[in-house]
Amino acid sequence: MGAKVSAITGDINDPNHRTRLMQETNLMGGVSLLVNNASDLGETPRPELARASLDRFRQTLETNLVSPLALIQQALPQLQQSHGLVINITSDAGEAGYERWGIYGSSKAGLDLVSKTLAAELKPLGISVVTVDPGDMRTQMHKEAFPDEDISDRPLPEVTLPFWAWLIHQDRQTISGSRYQAQGTLWEIPAS
Repeated sequence: MGAKVSAITGDINDPNHRTRLMQETNLMGGVSLLVNNASDLGETPRPELARASLDRFRQTLETNLVSPLALIQQALPQLQQSHGLVINITSDAGEAGYERWGIYGSSKAGLDLVSKTLAAELKPLGISVVTVDPGDMRTQMHKEAFPDEDISDRPLPEVTLPFWAWLIHQDRQTISGSRYQAQGTLWEIPAS
């Protein structure tokens, strides 16, 4: 089975862009795998949460939480037809409460809860939802988070490729509702 790929640039917060994405995937036969990877770090340098710009906080929530849900909602008919898998990209910042990571961390904690809820609600439709924390990597976003640090010792994103190959070959209904660490030392299917 060959994969069809089409690159469409745009802003995930733009409803017209989300509609265009769904139109394109429909022309290609529908969505079977939806990865919500768009992310917004928030203010930089990262402020203390008590002093954070509420407007900037709202923008981060829109990108990291509201827009992924909006895209899932629009993709539901296609995902149901394909018994698709939704992967929402999360972060350990959503669990840890790190200083100066409150804006980003809150959005990812919200995405974790939205994902678990969707996994339960969409299971009867044959749609599976998981979250994946890709881990600390050498990315542009990480560079922006630590502008004065040398992050060259961080692994490149390619280090996670074995995890992704493993994940997409798992039974979708079995893994639905799970949270994974792409750089973890053990990937296992949780007990039912």
